[in-house]
Amino acid sequence: MLILAIDTSAVASAALISDDAMEGVVDSFATEDTRSHAEVLAPGIEKLLAGAGVTGADIDAIVTGVGPGPFTGLRSGIATARTLAFVWNKPLHGVMSLDAIALEVAESTAAAAEFLVATDARRKEVYWARYTLADGQLPVLVDGPHVGFAADLPDLPVFGAGAGLYADVLKANEDFSTAQPHAASLGQFALAKLAAGEPLLDSTPLYLRESDAQVPGPRKRAL
Repeated sequence: MLILAIDTSAVASAALISDDAMEGVVDSFATEDTRSHAEVLAPGIEKLLAGAGVTGADIDAIVTGVGPGPFTGLRSGIATARTLAFVWNKPLHGVMSLDAIALEVAESTAAAAEFLVATDARRKEVYWARYTLADGQLPVLVDGPHVGFAADLPDLPVFGAGAGLYADVLKANEDFSTAQPHAASLGQFALAKLAAGEPLLDSTPLYLRESDAQVPGPRKRAL
């Protein structure tokens, strides 16, 4: 199976994931900028496919990170994934973006039986979720995702860029203090779930907040 994975919940990233490739990843790219998703994503995917010598016809499924994340960035990735799935007539699946970091934690020596993943939600808040881990298994989501203040999180080890930002109030793991969700880990997580016959999400975004943009109300009548 060949999967095109996309995530823009924090940075813009895409990856080709195959069950025939070493560790699953054929190739991938990720930016460092958290604000240029729309400009870099489509050209990045085009270059990714060309470098691997594959076309849309070769893709078996598309996986997109559904957040949580800011409105503008998250929409860019989901809209791109939906468009490609429609044009190529391929199945589209969603994965919660925090699962990507949780998988990296599970595969590391820093893994704990129970832990949190947190990313920057701006406004002095974090997006976070709680996971458990059993030997030889994928991380299991047991609570979340949520958005809130770092000081209100459960007293557990915390991984991800959100932990690094608020290391003064969280049990932040230094090795993961800048970790953001990336499409490579997201795709690996999706491939493992599909191989095990487990369902994935649809592509509905997890914004967790109301949009700042509001439809204007009727004009007040002038006296």
